[in-house]
Amino acid sequence: MKLQRNGRSKALAIGAMALVSSLSLAACGSDDNNTTATGSGGSSSAAPAIDCGPKQAPLVSAGSTAQGNAIDILKNNFGAACKDTTINYGGGGSGAGVQQFNQGKIQFAGSDSALKPAEVDASKAVCTGGQGINLPVVAGLISIVYNVEGVDNLVLDGPTIAKIFDSQITKWNDPAIVALNPSAKLPDADIQAFHRTDDSGTTENLTKYFAKTSAGAWSYPASKAWAGKGGQGASGSAGVSAQVKQVKNSVSYAELSFAQTNNLKSASINTGAAKPVEATAVNAANTFAKAQIAGTGSDLALTLDYATKDEGSYPLVLVTYEIVCDKGNKADTLDALKAFLTYSISDAGQKAIGDAGYVPLPKELTGKVTAAVKALA
Repeated sequence: MKLQRNGRSKALAIGAMALVSSLSLAACGSDDNNTTATGSGGSSSAAPAIDCGPKQAPLVSAGSTAQGNAIDILKNNFGAACKDTTINYGGGGSGAGVQQFNQGKIQFAGSDSALKPAEVDASKAVCTGGQGINLPVVAGLISIVYNVEGVDNLVLDGPTIAKIFDSQITKWNDPAIVALNPSAKLPDADIQAFHRTDDSGTTENLTKYFAKTSAGAWSYPASKAWAGKGGQGASGSAGVSAQVKQVKNSVSYAELSFAQTNNLKSASINTGAAKPVEATAVNAANTFAKAQIAGTGSDLALTLDYATKDEGSYPLVLVTYEIVCDKGNKADTLDALKAFLTYSISDAGQKAIGDAGYVPLPKELTGKVTAAVKALA
């Protein structure tokens, strides 16, 4: 099977279990080929070294907070091997990252949604002779995190989630939630929903899911900016996760690694499959296995099926693109950029972030990203 472009019928070829379990643990070495780095802090003498390149100016980046935990792991591992390279990642949300990239302030941006045509046009001002492209590097799933005492296996569906976040459902024992959870002891308590205040690609992916699955309950267009009624806001994935951890009878949405870090419960999703789908990396990998490439040339933007009803396919997924110039990158950071992205998409890099709750991307896709990184100029 092959990656398909622009809606062709064949899906990404690879079994989901293989995506999570078959990645071999390579490691990146120092300039003298003696240093290795792994996700767990160990080393592997058989692992190939990575070419760190010459000493360069610090690599500065910002954007998606959903990939924040992944970037911390990747830059720490890479930095242990490539001690002459400094990588700074500022977070701030996908919208802020794209804005800073198109202002020429950073070398790459992390965004949980691909560049829009107007943003590509704007990037040409800073990518001399080229333009911004989308390289999928970090994949994950959006967990519907909740804090309801005595409820351990909450099940929700698209219309119900949309209504909760738009204040159309305001009680935990609402008939719609009870119908999905007939054996749960749901309290007669107000729902406290939290959403992102910053322009967020996670929000855009959530609202794309609503557009496909809410049966019209979500009446707003998919967007990085929050549009739902009511609820309270917090900044970043860490911010909404912290609020859910602290506030009883609350609910929000965050990348799975933040749910794991904060010991938060994640709802299963009733997609119409035979049984509700749990928020796990394996189930998200089933969805990514069928992603299709929508971009052209070296742009590798993906189309994801948020409305999947396939058994064991978790529908609420996201991919974080590292947005870079295909041409016109700054000479004093280009080698560092290529080296870091090459490590990030390698077996070692994907295994390291996979251990933290992210979803390793299909091998065929990582090969295409590696080739695109090699061609950056």
